[in-house]
Amino acid sequence: MKKVLKFKFVYSIVAFLLLSLFATSCNNDDDNNLPSAAELQSLRDDALSSITQNFQFIAESGVANFTSTKGVSISIDGNCLTLNGNPVTGTVDIEFVEIFDGGTMLATNFTTMGIMPSGDKAMLVSGGEFFINATKNGQQLAITCPISLNIPTSLTDTGGDSEMTLWNGIENDTLGIVWEEQEDATGGNGGVFVEGQGANATYYALLNNFGWTNVDRFYSDPNPKTTILVSAPTGYDNQNSAVYLHYDGLGNGLAQLDTYDDDTDLFSEHYGQVPIGLACHIIFITEDNGQWRYAIKSVTITANAIYSFTLSETGVGSEAQLIAAINTLP
Repeated sequence: MKKVLKFKFVYSIVAFLLLSLFATSCNNDDDNNLPSAAELQSLRDDALSSITQNFQFIAESGVANFTSTKGVSISIDGNCLTLNGNPVTGTVDIEFVEIFDGGTMLATNFTTMGIMPSGDKAMLVSGGEFFINATKNGQQLAITCPISLNIPTSLTDTGGDSEMTLWNGIENDTLGIVWEEQEDATGGNGGVFVEGQGANATYYALLNNFGWTNVDRFYSDPNPKTTILVSAPTGYDNQNSAVYLHYDGLGNGLAQLDTYDDDTDLFSEHYGQVPIGLACHIIFITEDNGQWRYAIKSVTITANAIYSFTLSETGVGSEAQLIAAINTLP
């Protein structure tokens, strides 16, 4: 009898240990299934790489003209290029990126968040985001005269917007990039103006440096503003996921909830710049085995609202599918 009891006791202990081990293994598997920050960034890097255009020209040949995939005309004077202060000769490599739509802004994490005079960030309306750089044999070049861009307004807002100004891109850990308006001592638009009308209207921009530049203005809405909060699925934070805000009717701009509270597990637009009554779509994104996992929620903004996403609301798709889903929003 004692042997039977002893056997049952040992059996119970073994069963308990095996069950505990199984439970721990399951929890570890769940944790391992969560994407890392590096895996999400890899998707963004791939998205940026896929739209990077490359050109070459001979520096001493003078002004070189290129036309981008979207129809932007780029003019660079090779005689203004320098390497360590010395004039450049020979073959020069040009890198160029152009972004006009919310879907591509989201996939690359190059949203339109501008720095206000107070230091807070608010939504910008974009006439195009651009990156341009020049190297020779992999060495960074400088330029001493403006680079000219002719940008069809039909790519964002046919007819153009006379209030657009130039903004410089500043790298940001959370947002990828934020935009700071170029100073213009003359009180003008900082190197950008619009000419023509309707479908033939063009933004003319003069860039003084290599790097990221945006043709932008702040979004304006007369309604009272509020702060909103968003709850992501369990296990997702601002390292392995992100939350964006698409303003309906404004496809050439994309806001991002750029702060995350580790205590409440909530993403926040904490500047109080979202218009009450705004019809918009909140977008949650993350990585899943080399694909994009995302969910899109249609809302009308109310004061101090908290919106939530669950994993069951998300789906998985390719970069092309994600971009198409964002660009088909109203």
